[in-house]
Amino acid sequence: MASFYSLYKTILFTLFVLLTSASSSSSSTYYLSNIVVNSTAEFINHTAISEFRILNRRVLAKCPDPNPYLSITTASNSSLSDEGFVTVHVSGVLLPSKGDWVGMISPSYSDVSSCPFNAIQYQQTGDLSQLPLLCHYPVKAQYLSKDPGYLRCKKKECKKYVKGSCVERSCSASLSFHVVNFRTDIEFVLFAGGFATPCILKTSNKLSFTNPKQPLHAHLSTIDSTGTSMRVTWVSGDRAPQQLQYGNGKSVPSKVSTFTQNDMCSAFPKSPAKDFGWHDPGFIHSAVMTGLNPSTTYSYTYGSDSAGWSGKINLKTPPAGGSDEVRFLAYGDMGKAPRDPSAEHYIQPGSLAVTKAMADEISSGNNVDSIFHIGDISYATGFLVEWDYFLQLITPVASHVSYMTAIGNHERDYVGTGSVYGTPDSGGECGVPYETYFQMPTAAKDKPWYSTEQGSVHFTIISTEHNWSHNSDQYEWMRKDMASVDRSRTPWLIFMGHRPMYSSVNGVFLKSVDEDFVKAVEPLLLANKVDLALWGHVHNYERSCAVYQKECKALPTKGAGGIDTYDNTNYTAPVHAVIGMAGFSLDKFPSDADKWSLVRIAEFGYVRVHATTKALRIEYVNANTRKLEDSFQITRS
Repeated sequence: MASFYSLYKTILFTLFVLLTSASSSSSSTYYLSNIVVNSTAEFINHTAISEFRILNRRVLAKCPDPNPYLSITTASNSSLSDEGFVTVHVSGVLLPSKGDWVGMISPSYSDVSSCPFNAIQYQQTGDLSQLPLLCHYPVKAQYLSKDPGYLRCKKKECKKYVKGSCVERSCSASLSFHVVNFRTDIEFVLFAGGFATPCILKTSNKLSFTNPKQPLHAHLSTIDSTGTSMRVTWVSGDRAPQQLQYGNGKSVPSKVSTFTQNDMCSAFPKSPAKDFGWHDPGFIHSAVMTGLNPSTTYSYTYGSDSAGWSGKINLKTPPAGGSDEVRFLAYGDMGKAPRDPSAEHYIQPGSLAVTKAMADEISSGNNVDSIFHIGDISYATGFLVEWDYFLQLITPVASHVSYMTAIGNHERDYVGTGSVYGTPDSGGECGVPYETYFQMPTAAKDKPWYSTEQGSVHFTIISTEHNWSHNSDQYEWMRKDMASVDRSRTPWLIFMGHRPMYSSVNGVFLKSVDEDFVKAVEPLLLANKVDLALWGHVHNYERSCAVYQKECKALPTKGAGGIDTYDNTNYTAPVHAVIGMAGFSLDKFPSDADKWSLVRIAEFGYVRVHATTKALRIEYVNANTRKLEDSFQITRS
């Protein structure tokens, strides 16, 4: 199948280049040929084609525009805050066109001119949205028509008078761009010709961040199951070690790491991470707080006198493994979305609502102990500046409670790099940014599987993107880890991974469920009496019966309050739930489903789990309405 898949992509790419080249003579052609846009079935569950990417490699030059009045300015001075909105004002336009647009470029010296014949290399991660691609990735782009008065010239200014009468008027527009401190300066470039055939009209002044070294975007993780130590990871433009201060005057220096473009993976054609999607990540700082008490609130701050300090942040440690209860939130496939009307690479429309709902839940004192994000984290896929936007998005939740992760295809997969699946879904990142930003308690680099215990739950967290076959390192680790669980100490065993064992949604060329994975690993779940398996990858919510080999071994009954209840006193099989509904555009369900599938819902949200020694209570929260879409429990006498 892999060779057929590669051949199919090559044919599609060749068609695409021919089609876009043929259409380039018309400046009114802003969108891809329908033949290409409609050929999307191949890309389910990974990336796809993007007009933003495909069309950037045309020869870009100054537009043949003699307009002497044209101007692009920003309301900001040359200094930018760590997070905010920049208003860009375009004036002096004599004839507004729907093809006029503004790109936000960083660094400001990036090449936005001539890069012919290389369009093919930007299709590999597959974003289907209509976006411009220049020789360097524009962080954001907006058509001037986002200002509703632009095309009708609602904002007029007289530019030329003859005998007291205005004989030449110009039009203007204003756009708002959301900017976070990604350390490099920016400029705004005005283009004509649409995303498909762009040429440069004007460039704004350069804008720089007030403090490119500012420590930002703290997120927490546990390093063991005691609840007495917590890792804090943050980003800064400063390579010198900084300090993590916490508790009553305790301080610990940070360990500093980073990665370079040489660490990214590539093939032919080049990956975005190795080429025009690269952005310097700055420096990733990490420090561990020790001597804490489980289930306790502390405050911390991080930084240095030279680089700056964060504000004071409150955190809650998770309960120790073996204690009576834990409350956590879980989901997969979240990513990020713009807070402005911009076109960006890979927008996950539900991500803003989901993070807002979780932040409200945490700030309301709803006793959230931890968060588990099971794969497809940021969807940066080789466009590195998007990690900064993602980290900024999750800060309101990840800086307060433990944020534990599993790796997904969009973090790890790339051809020829040892991933199970030879697709270019990571855009050349190959797990390097993920493992640098999210330092989980794993055994070694590029072995991103681990277990941890909180309260009454043992969590076994695997990588579906690394070898899971019999006798592989990960298989042997899974077998030993689950066999070692002391069920008198942690009565519940929850298994987490990205790609599911059960889903009613099928891919076309790459299936949502890999039967080889199921055949290899599902017997381990049954043998070790896994209570609940949580998955992502498919972008919806689906709950099963207690199922093994596609057969229902037990069905839930109605318990107190009418809630579906699985009685595991006499264990039969795991319950599976796909929870990949946290951001990515939702997948529709087919009209029919197998008997093992009990609940199927496609709404953005996350699951809330409360585990005691006697029951696991799972609730699916709709992020937009905050109502429960589904709830069930697993009990044991």
